[in-house]
Amino acid sequence: MTITLLQWALVLASSITLFFVSPLSRTAPEFFKGARKERTPNTVFLTSSLVISWLFAKSITNAANLGQSFGLVGGVAYAGYYLSFLVAGFVIVSMRNKGGYRSIHHFLESKFGGSAVVVFTFLIIIRLYNEIWSNTIVIGSYFGAQGTTDYYVAILVFTLLTLAYTLKGGMSSSIMTDVIQLTLFVVLLTVILGFILPQYGGSLTPFLGSGHWELSQGVDLLLVALVQCFSYPFHDPVLTDRGFISDTRTTLKAYLWAGAIGALCIIFFSFVGIFAKLNALTGEAPVAVARYFGVAMLLLMNLIMVTSASSTLDSAMASFSKLISIDLSKAVVPSVTKGRWAMVALTVLGTIPVFFDPAILSATTISGTLVLGLAPIFLFWNIPVPRLTFHLSVVGGLVLGGLLTFLPLPDAWRVGDGKYGSLLSVNLITSGYCFLVFATSTFFRRRTHD
Repeated sequence: MTITLLQWALVLASSITLFFVSPLSRTAPEFFKGARKERTPNTVFLTSSLVISWLFAKSITNAANLGQSFGLVGGVAYAGYYLSFLVAGFVIVSMRNKGGYRSIHHFLESKFGGSAVVVFTFLIIIRLYNEIWSNTIVIGSYFGAQGTTDYYVAILVFTLLTLAYTLKGGMSSSIMTDVIQLTLFVVLLTVILGFILPQYGGSLTPFLGSGHWELSQGVDLLLVALVQCFSYPFHDPVLTDRGFISDTRTTLKAYLWAGAIGALCIIFFSFVGIFAKLNALTGEAPVAVARYFGVAMLLLMNLIMVTSASSTLDSAMASFSKLISIDLSKAVVPSVTKGRWAMVALTVLGTIPVFFDPAILSATTISGTLVLGLAPIFLFWNIPVPRLTFHLSVVGGLVLGGLLTFLPLPDAWRVGDGKYGSLLSVNLITSGYCFLVFATSTFFRRRTHD
C-alpha cells in the first residue's frame, strides 16, 4: 500500500468514525448549545472543546515553522496568543455575573445598538470564513504540492466529511468529538516527541536553549501576541460562544485550564520546528521532519493535522450556525434546519480562497490587527460611554490598522529591525488610538453628566 493510500485511509477512517460517534441533535438546545439530556457541558468537556478548537492545523503548523525560524522563542511567541483564554474567561464571566448578558451580541445590542451588532457580525463572519480555508490547505499540503489535483481533492473530501458529522449534531457534535480529538492530539504529540527527543538522548536542553531572546529574533512577534490577546478572543465566536453554555464557575475553570493546556501544546509542538532548525531541514517544518523520519512519522503528522483541522472546522460551522439562527434572528424558537443550511453556506464560501493560494499566518496576524478596537470595548464593558464610541474604536481601529498594515511604514516608526517589527509598530499605534478614543469618550461623557 502506498503512502498516499495510507493517508487517505486515515482521513476516511477518522472522519467516518466521528460521524458515527456524533449524536443526532433534534432540538435547538442540543444543536446550538451542546446540551445533552438537558445537561450543559462539564469542566472536562468544555475545557477539551476550548483547547482543541484553538489547536488549529494552521496554529500547530505556524508554531512548528516559528520554532524552525526562531527556536524556542518562536514557539513561546505563538503560545502568547493563548493568553486570550484568560482574558476572555474573566471578561465573559464578569459580563454574565454582573451584567446578566446571554451572549456577546446581547451585550453589544444593549449597550451600543443595532449598528454595532452589524459591524461586529461582519468581523466575526470574516474570522469564521478564514478558519475554513486556512485549516484545510494544511491538510491538502500532505497530499500534494499547492495547486495540484491531489491537493484540491484532499481539501474537498476532508471538508465535506467534516461538514457531514457537524450537520448531524451541531454544537453537540462539536463538543463530543472535541474530547476525542484532544485525547488523540495529546497521544499523537507524545508519540511525535518520542521520535524527536531520543535523537538528543531525551534531553530538552538543545530545545530549551535554542533561539535568542532578542527583539529581532521572535520577541517582536511575542509582543504582537501580547498586544492582540486583549482583543483577539472577542472576534472569535468559536471561543466566546463556549463562554455562555455552562454555569459561570465551570466556564471560568475551563477557560483557565484551556489557556494553560493550549499554550503548552503549542510550545511542545514547536519542538518539531526546533528539530528542523537543529538539523538544517528546509521547507514546511512538520512536513520536513516527517520526511526525515519516514513513513510512520508522516502518517502521524498527517493524522494530527486532520485531528486539529476537523476540530476547528466543526467549531467554526457550529458557531456560524448559531450566529445566523440565534444571534441575528428574532425567532422565538431557533430553526435547526436553518442552522444546518448556514453551515453549508459557510463551507462553500470558506473553501473558495483555497483556489487562490493564500498564506496561513496572515489569517492570524492581519485579522488580529484589524480588530484591536475591540479591546477597550470588552475590557471596560461596564463603563458607560456614548454609543458612538464603539464605532470610533472598532471601525476607526480597523481602518487605521488596515492602512498601516498595507501601506509602507516609515523606517523610523518600526520597533526593531526584526521580521515582525513593522507589525508590532502597527499594533502599538492602533491600540494606542483605540484606548485613547475610549478614554476621551469616557471623559466627555462624565463632563456632560456632571
